[in-house]
Amino acid sequence: MQKGTKYALILGTIPFITLVFALPLVNRIEPIILGLPFLLFWILSWVILTPAPVIIFLIIYDSARFEID
Repeated sequence: MQKGTKYALILGTIPFITLVFALPLVNRIEPIILGLPFLLFWILSWVILTPAPVIIFLIIYDSARFEID
């Protein structure tokens, strides 16, 4: 596996880890942020922020793929 591909895969797992494995750590009702309990705010913010790591993942993966050719 190439260096850029490895970084891209690690970057691509960040949204999955924060939405699945971090939920027990952030399962709180307080504080209320924007009128939402913290857990709901956490999930909503990661759903909105997920495209950023995915776009970076695609850029890194494509640049690593073109270096091979």
